[in-house]
Amino acid sequence: MARADLLLKLVEAVSKGNMNLFYKTVDAIIAEERSKNHNVLADRLAEAMRDKQNNSLNDLKSTLQNKLFYETTPVVKLNDLILSSNLSEVCNEFIEEHFRSDLLRSFNLEPRHRILLAGPPGNGKTSLAEAIANELMIPFISVRYEGVIDSFLGETSNRLNELFEYVRTRRCLLFFDEFDTIGKERGDSQETGEIKRVVSSLLLQIDRLPSHVIVVTATNHPELLDRAVWRRFQIKMELPHPTRKQIEEWIDRYELDFKISLDYSRKTLIDNLIGMSFSNLNDFGLDIRRRYILSLPDADMRRIVKDKLSQLKNQYMLLDQRGENIDG
Repeated sequence: MARADLLLKLVEAVSKGNMNLFYKTVDAIIAEERSKNHNVLADRLAEAMRDKQNNSLNDLKSTLQNKLFYETTPVVKLNDLILSSNLSEVCNEFIEEHFRSDLLRSFNLEPRHRILLAGPPGNGKTSLAEAIANELMIPFISVRYEGVIDSFLGETSNRLNELFEYVRTRRCLLFFDEFDTIGKERGDSQETGEIKRVVSSLLLQIDRLPSHVIVVTATNHPELLDRAVWRRFQIKMELPHPTRKQIEEWIDRYELDFKISLDYSRKTLIDNLIGMSFSNLNDFGLDIRRRYILSLPDADMRRIVKDKLSQLKNQYMLLDQRGENIDG
């Protein structure tokens, strides 16, 4: 039987709800039973502990997921995205570092694990983060700001602590979209001292994460980020609007995937689509497919594309006017 002092510690841990003490005490009891060659009892205790820890982790995950984050299995692949050769190279090097992390550690090096993505909305920041998680075969954890940010800023710090305590024990990708929401410049005269302390706490938490936790942040407004935030990230990538070459690649893929021709020259299409985001291009492509299917068997693709390009221009004129009104 286990010694009396271990049994007393076990009772103390249960009575106080101290799970760390409980797990350590049971581990000590298992070790003592093995030293006495009571292997059957030790194995049963170890199995019961694994079940208890798994249930506790699942309960914690369920509680936090309802409040603080969404956890999903990534489906976007890196090859699905149209990236510049430079961005593709950076991503492939990053993925290689994590697949060969043991080799790096044998030389006292750690793989990089903090990425900052910047650029206008709709150009694939979230998709790129998900694709990296997919390539590394790890869960994609997206932070829920409505759960993390509280009107009482002290509570925000507590929730950030809960979030980071959960992720630090797992191989995963932690994604912060619109990172400028909580990573604002601490010198901003409009912000209170408490907000600045929250930002400092966030940066400290990111620093303390092990390299098996990949942190990817995305922002549409990099100019709002605290300067210390920029220094925290080992990789910084900009995802601008697609270039003419990337639009041409998007058209090629579109026609190949759906086995239809847009019936316009590449130059005409690109001239009309330049300045659009990848999200705009995908919406444009879906609109054409819907109208084409609904127009069968007499679908006139040239007319459909012309109408959709005209609608796209009108939408952008409205957006430009709205922007001028807001600025004014």
